[in-house]
Amino acid sequence: MQHRQIRCTLPAQACAFVEPVLLNQGAYAVTLQDPGGEPILEPDLGTNPLWDTVVVMALFDGDANVSHIRSRLEETLGDGIIRDWREETIPDQDWERAWMDAFEPMRFGKRLWVCPSTHSPPDPKAITIRLDPGLAFGTGSHPTTSLCLSWLDRQQLEGARVLDYGCGSGILAIGALLLGAAQAHGVDNDRQALLASRDNAQRNGVSARLFLHGAEEPALPVAEVLVANILSGTLIELAPRLTALIRPGGRVALSGILEQQTGAVTAAYADHVDFDRPRFKDGWTLLPGVRRSGAM
Repeated sequence: MQHRQIRCTLPAQACAFVEPVLLNQGAYAVTLQDPGGEPILEPDLGTNPLWDTVVVMALFDGDANVSHIRSRLEETLGDGIIRDWREETIPDQDWERAWMDAFEPMRFGKRLWVCPSTHSPPDPKAITIRLDPGLAFGTGSHPTTSLCLSWLDRQQLEGARVLDYGCGSGILAIGALLLGAAQAHGVDNDRQALLASRDNAQRNGVSARLFLHGAEEPALPVAEVLVANILSGTLIELAPRLTALIRPGGRVALSGILEQQTGAVTAAYADHVDFDRPRFKDGWTLLPGVRRSGAM
């Protein structure tokens, strides 16, 4: 058996419309990448891409009508939107296994690992998040997720309530629970993210302590620890709401921030949060801080 793969480049804002079309046309694998080849693993709150343009790849049966698929995409997106269209025939293989095998266990800090289900935990005594890669959801590979996991690994979380705002796969909330938090609350306005968080929590045996919320809920719990791994514009926009969700003296970690955006995000929270030294990785920033007492 052979397969047909299509590949094209689209504006980031078009991605939300493309995946349903491809799936309705019979795609059984859809992958998003930035133009440099990096998989999209951690999105903005309720969105998918982190880049202005995105490479979309989709895999179909070998007898798929590729011309018809392209026509349906053009009907949805309009003329001139699709660029760099490529088609190729690919021999059969165990696609799911090959895709999963590309993801290796990753270590964050001293205690925490993220390990896909196809691998055994490298350190049986370590704290391990069992997580498989999924479209547009965090697995720890993106620098912002890595920064947040490493920050969580350094925290004393026993008995704490943790709020993961923009939870995606739930990886940060699940990591916090495995590190000793009493409960975690994941917030996202993407229903798919909430479903993925629930499933991943069940896989890791922490679903009874993970509570999931839509971002539109007016009343969210106040937490001792808040992690928000979303993009800088959203962090700035949400500054009043997020600072109100941290107890005085509570700890906060903000990420999804490009290095050149660090000052703007810091300024948006300066009246309420005392920030420690920023942490950087591959052009991205994590801002750790403490909610100022008396600043409610």
